[in-house]
Amino acid sequence: MTTRLNPYLNFRDTTREAMEFYHSVFGGELTMSTFAELHASEDPAEQDKIMHSQLVTEQGLTLMAADLPNSMELTPGNNFSISLSGEDEGELRGYWDKLSDGGNVGMPLEKAPWGDLFGMCIDRYGITWLVNIAGEQPSS
Repeated sequence: MTTRLNPYLNFRDTTREAMEFYHSVFGGELTMSTFAELHASEDPAEQDKIMHSQLVTEQGLTLMAADLPNSMELTPGNNFSISLSGEDEGELRGYWDKLSDGGNVGMPLEKAPWGDLFGMCIDRYGITWLVNIAGEQPSS
């Protein structure tokens, strides 16, 4: 898998609706996981929220989105980040180190509940970056 750079959108309880709309526009394969499925929140009010969704098209477009937890502020117009994801840990850690240098690390790059390495930072120019390094894939 090559490293991907794509937009990551945030919504307040409308990710499912929005991503189904984008799916109708672009086609492709849409996957969605809830907070409950990923054991990402103990708040009963958040269990049906979308923790992560991804739309991948045959043309190579990738769009990701999630519902923000109730505790996080949503500001329309600033409700996006850029995602870097792939399997090359050295390459992605290098990007992480450079992007987070002089910025603000919101979540250190470490093992996430879904098994990958994941981190969030805001670079020195105010852009939010999500870095996800795929964990070892189960052998078939």
